Amino acid sequence: MSGIYIHIPFCKQACHYCDFHFSTSLKHRTPMVEAICKELQLRRTELAGKVETIYLGGGTPSLLTMTELDSIFEAVYKHYDISDQPEITLEANPDDLDQERIKALGASSINRLSLGVQSFFDADLQLMNRAHSAEESRRSISEIKQYFDNYSIDLIYGIPGMPESRWLENLEIALSYEVPHLSCYALTVEPKTALKSFIEKGLVPDVDDEVAHQHHKALVETTTRLGYENYEFSNFGKPGYFSRNNLAYWRGQPYLGIGPSAHSFDGLSRAWNISNNNKYIKNLKDDSLVLEREELSNRDRYNEFVMTRLRTQWGISLSEVEELFGKSYKMYLMEQAQAHIQQQMLVLEGDMLTVSSKGKFLSDGLAADLFLVNLDF
Repeated sequence: MSGIYIHIPFCKQACHYCDFHFSTSLKHRTPMVEAICKELQLRRTELAGKVETIYLGGGTPSLLTMTELDSIFEAVYKHYDISDQPEITLEANPDDLDQERIKALGASSINRLSLGVQSFFDADLQLMNRAHSAEESRRSISEIKQYFDNYSIDLIYGIPGMPESRWLENLEIALSYEVPHLSCYALTVEPKTALKSFIEKGLVPDVDDEVAHQHHKALVETTTRLGYENYEFSNFGKPGYFSRNNLAYWRGQPYLGIGPSAHSFDGLSRAWNISNNNKYIKNLKDDSLVLEREELSNRDRYNEFVMTRLRTQWGISLSEVEELFGKSYKMYLMEQAQAHIQQQMLVLEGDMLTVSSKGKFLSDGLAADLFLVNLDF
């Protein structure tokens, strides 16, 4: 199984918290689509086996016209071996979606939408500089339900000034639509973002980790009660609606990243495209790829394995660690895990090491404690 991720590097406006690669100038949209199609052609031999997932992220892929999207899918199907029932996801913003647009997307190759709601309160959206309103989110979800069985919405918690009551109301509104999947993220302050600058100038309060922790706890309790599974730290799905793209990533399966700044992974190495739209387009016109590649050491792969698996509900298989990396890595892992097991942050049941409900919010920190840093075997 393998996947294709396609990065669409355009947005109407810059969200204050975002540090992804994008441009608010849309004048190079057509040559960008042409360059993406060319890269798909040039890298057609890099994936082995059938492609099971195709994910258009960004940026804002819903800014593309149906003609532009069709040309990308034509290139994908022409140059890659696509499974009979692939999961094809498009990230979309509510302000890009009217009923006619949603109907057209539903009639296309796309069979899953990921809707960037973030909050159902206009005050939060304005703080984050989102382009849509809360009312547009509600309307979009109501119309998406008519044309898509499989869709997801994104929400952000831990927003400065957001009391737990507002976060719970956000969840209540989202779940009232019986959405099959939720992706929920704690607001983080990234360097060189507008949010970082506002906080440094005292214009916006800093994020509070304890508040985010309480929001996450409420999120897990609420969704579990309603039959969702928290299959990965930030992702909650009803049975049968887990994101196959997300699962592939957290299980370490290979994927090809297409578009400026996109990353690829083949199990042994990682590659990434240049984060410059003009240079990306110029080089692809000359049939030239602009990417860097890094061969991963055994230690790198072990650390990534630990990080990704520990975020999932299934956790880390000790026998798989030994099979992939050797007995010394398994022994090291168990030594590092002992203190956290005793503190009931990690749970060891048979062959599987998982994060407890007590330690869930600290998953990334726990994984870091299990990393191999200065040693190698």
